[in-house]
Amino acid sequence: MNLSLAAPSAFRGNLLVPLSRCTSCFEFDLRLLHSHGFRHSRCRWSSLELIRNPRSSRRRGIACSVTEPHNDSDEKEKADNNGEAQPLEDSSEQTNPLPVDAGQLNKFSDENKDQNDEQNMDSQEVASGSPLPGVKPQQLDEAIKIPKETIEILKNQVFGFDTFFVTSQDPYEGGVLFKGNLRGQAAKSYDKIAKRLQDKFGDEYKLFLLVNPEDDKPVAVVVPRTTLQPETTAVPEWFAAGSFGLVTAFTLLLRNVPALQSNLLSTFDNLNLLKDGLPGALVTALILGVHELGHFLAAKNTGVKLGVPYFVPSWQIGSFGAITRIRNIVRNREDLLKVAAAGPIAGYSLGLLLLLLGFVLPPSDGLGVVVDASVFHESFLAGGIAKLLLGNVLKEGTAISVNPLVIWAWAGLLINAINSIPAGEIDGGRISFALWGRKASLRFTGFSIALLGLSSLLNDVAFYWVVLIFFLQRGPIAPLSEEITDPGEKYVAIGVTVLLLGLLVCLPYPFPFTDETLASF
Repeated sequence: MNLSLAAPSAFRGNLLVPLSRCTSCFEFDLRLLHSHGFRHSRCRWSSLELIRNPRSSRRRGIACSVTEPHNDSDEKEKADNNGEAQPLEDSSEQTNPLPVDAGQLNKFSDENKDQNDEQNMDSQEVASGSPLPGVKPQQLDEAIKIPKETIEILKNQVFGFDTFFVTSQDPYEGGVLFKGNLRGQAAKSYDKIAKRLQDKFGDEYKLFLLVNPEDDKPVAVVVPRTTLQPETTAVPEWFAAGSFGLVTAFTLLLRNVPALQSNLLSTFDNLNLLKDGLPGALVTALILGVHELGHFLAAKNTGVKLGVPYFVPSWQIGSFGAITRIRNIVRNREDLLKVAAAGPIAGYSLGLLLLLLGFVLPPSDGLGVVVDASVFHESFLAGGIAKLLLGNVLKEGTAISVNPLVIWAWAGLLINAINSIPAGEIDGGRISFALWGRKASLRFTGFSIALLGLSSLLNDVAFYWVVLIFFLQRGPIAPLSEEITDPGEKYVAIGVTVLLLGLLVCLPYPFPFTDETLASF
């Protein structure tokens, strides 16, 4: 009787244990011996022998044996020499296989399966770049990688049905990426998993609950904390920041001295003229300082550690603002939104207040700064406020005298607006990430860089800014501990307000400045 078995399964009938695969054998005989006798048949699928005792119809033994390979010609030759084949009972008595305990056989099969799984996992290619962008790959030795025993504890004791049910796992750098089903609210599940991880391993490992960019499903990543150490720089941070600060102070002074802007090389021969730009430089620097102070106050409130701000000089507008690194892992998107939006909100608030005062208060010297009315077409916000407060005084083709505070405050608003562009790791990029997630943030970054690139054909400020973003602040933003939970509605409104204010400052004012009385007539 020929037996054809499609897959390992349990035989039904009087068998006491299921059949299992023996991975240590190369060729096997599967014999079913009946008291009335069956023809001898060979099966290369399993090493099990089913031997039915002629004395009892209910007792069957299981044996594992290795036999030499046979071919049909050998059997035929043997049959010719002996005249006829021996009965099946005689053949079984000569073979006389030793019975093996079924429990030990199953245990041996499970051990071989675990070894194969471990080999398969070791042979898998290590994923990189997703979903932990911002964490640079490191050369890891075996001491840093998570051992297999720890992975089993993570799957069975740290994760669970009530938090994150693991369905599969993949190696990721020095850690493991777990795929599965998230149960309940992401924030609460993260807290439970993080507490269990802390109870089991202390501070040895770090947990991330992220969104897989490939299928937009939640994934959990556990990595050794030693792989998340911040990078060190060759030059001390405070020294580099101080150097940039000195250059920025010089460009702020230069920006407010029109006589020197036409010939920058003449600045070193007329350093005494720089003092004329001191009031404007102080006002713009005050707006920048309040901006950075907003970041640091919000960071202190949320437990985020910020590095020393690097002020970026600009001879066009005095400064492009500051680049401030986040030195630790932010807890969630709401905390990131609080820190990122606090700076622009503080800067816009002070800048708008000073802009309004500049339109209301007369110049201290009675002359002020004489500008053409068309200059207010460069900003929708500034042009709208000017039209609202100045009324019919603001006409096309006419020169008007304004308080220099208007120009100084406007420069501060422009610096805040540039930093509010939703791109890379600047404030606007972090805000868009916190509002809509990582994938949307990457799209905003690409669109903003492309738009700035086109604008740079007409505006040199856009050119320098797109170069700065592309080479220094392109991102990606470092992973947050938990990136799934959306921020609260109140903070969403604040983030959207910051982005809208940035658009209003940068977009031009499209309506002409005409005399409303003559226009209506």
